[in-house]
Amino acid sequence: MQNRITSLLGIDYPIIQAGMIWCSGWRLASAAANSGCLGLIGAGSMYPEVLREHIQKCKAATSKPFGVNVPMLYPDIEKIMDIIVEEGVKIVFTSAGNPKTWTSFLKEKGITVVHVVSNTKFALKAQEAGVDAIVAEGFEAGGHNGREETTTLCIIPMIKEQIHIPVIAAGGIGSGKSMLAAMALGADGVQIGSRFAASVESSAHDNFKNAIVSAGDGATQLALKSLAPVRLIKNKFFEKVYEAESRGASKEELQQILGRARAKLGMFEGDMDEGELEIGQIAGNIHAVQSVQEIVEDILSDFHQTQMLMSEKLF
Repeated sequence: MQNRITSLLGIDYPIIQAGMIWCSGWRLASAAANSGCLGLIGAGSMYPEVLREHIQKCKAATSKPFGVNVPMLYPDIEKIMDIIVEEGVKIVFTSAGNPKTWTSFLKEKGITVVHVVSNTKFALKAQEAGVDAIVAEGFEAGGHNGREETTTLCIIPMIKEQIHIPVIAAGGIGSGKSMLAAMALGADGVQIGSRFAASVESSAHDNFKNAIVSAGDGATQLALKSLAPVRLIKNKFFEKVYEAESRGASKEELQQILGRARAKLGMFEGDMDEGELEIGQIAGNIHAVQSVQEIVEDILSDFHQTQMLMSEKLF
């Protein structure tokens, strides 16, 4: 399955394991890399020296390419970037910020840069900043989301019309069928988060993994739109947020409800009532906790079988 993304990233399959907070440690990233995908360590939930430890352990666990996802709103961003360079990481996915801020710095160090966007305007800005590829993330995605609420099926062709660098589709993708659909719309690869969050190698708490596989249709909803839109599993914490937003609560009140370390409480420590449980709509189609190898094999088998079936139907 060689194309622009596999060539750019040095991987076997055009599949990227998303760098998710509290889920994407070195075990998940190295397992994804060893399965022929690009594994990403999620720096957003790590202190700088913790990130260094994860990078070093990942290097020891795989000889294949892996990268680091860096939300640019991170308070110690300079330390994070220095560690990435010092440890010889070759691929960085940036998000939640202006790509111009760090792209030149990273590329001068020989690092491939991919930036996450949710609309055409930011895709063009990322291309202008010199990134090597973009992730176009639709409204279905878990975690922090675009304010425009544009779905993946719409955002991929919109962005593909406007830019010439490779496009990676994200949001609502968890099977070979959805991967094929994204690529039919022009994507060069896919980024998958929720399904890998529920993997054996994910650093998420077992309670959270079980909540993902038991989630059904309508189990998630976008919340905290006035702060930073985030898709959450509906639980007691979500209901507090929903009630506050419904009566027009101020940003200050919502921030007070959110508090600190709410995502860690839910996703990493396993509090299913008061924790912030970030996951995508695709959770409704995830029915088991599997190893990364099993997930990748399942996606690829589904992709090829669907490709053959569609070919038979069309021709």
